[in-house]
Amino acid sequence: MNNKDYLIVATLGETRNITRTAERLFMTQSAISKRIKLIEQEFSCDLLVRSRHGIFFTKAGEHILDFCRNTLEELDALKQQVNFEHNEISGTLRVGYSISYGTYFLASQLASYHEAYPKVNLQVSTDQSSQLYTQMIQGSLDLAIIRGEYSWDGPKYILAKEQVYAVWNHSMDSKSLSECLYISRKTDPYLTNQMIKWLREKELFSNSSQICVDNITTCRQLVDSGIDWAILPEIALEHFDGTKMKLLFNDGTPFTRCTYILVQNGAIALPQIKYFINLILSLTDTKKEPS
Repeated sequence: MNNKDYLIVATLGETRNITRTAERLFMTQSAISKRIKLIEQEFSCDLLVRSRHGIFFTKAGEHILDFCRNTLEELDALKQQVNFEHNEISGTLRVGYSISYGTYFLASQLASYHEAYPKVNLQVSTDQSSQLYTQMIQGSLDLAIIRGEYSWDGPKYILAKEQVYAVWNHSMDSKSLSECLYISRKTDPYLTNQMIKWLREKELFSNSSQICVDNITTCRQLVDSGIDWAILPEIALEHFDGTKMKLLFNDGTPFTRCTYILVQNGAIALPQIKYFINLILSLTDTKKEPS
């Protein structure tokens, strides 16, 4: 086995799927399968079992998986130590971006980070916040930028607090919201409950939607096209030229949406992670104390 094999096995341990492993490592599925067969020949045992639901490691395969993970971690730590002694920031950074936040900020933030610390190996994934939260609990990410409220025992930084608005195209200005259909969208349970609460308080909940979309970008595009109205956070309203109404609950509390950086316990001590957090917070002009 070599370092490439360690990475293949460790990635299979994360994805439990040969197709996703091949995509992540920019390899073909046949190349992955070939390496697995060679490892099985080397150890004279089956490494994994394939099924319709993905792959499962055998008992021997689990031992090999643990070895590969530990070896990669030790190798990464060694590289960090050597580079740190030469005043260079390196190592691996596994970061997850929520799809909504990443759509607007991922490219510019990662470009700035890579320019400042080109020797850091960046492993970036985008997903729904709920999925990133699960990956954080499982330990497969060092940190994640997540939207919404999630309980977390490790370091947690507030990255943004946005106002939430009711928005519509100017073509609807002569109508009240009760006369128009509401465009709903799939999001995390906390925000869904907050939107339902506001709709009920304003007696708009019974005006059920005939349109439900699965992401914030499509929702904004429908509003831009003059199709009814929606509830959207400030992050989705850059260059919006329609009408937007700041939302308040009946007790006067503003309807807001927060974005956080969640960090694994102990990970903050790693230079590449500490500098990433400081850079992201500085780019958003946010205080650097964890909440």
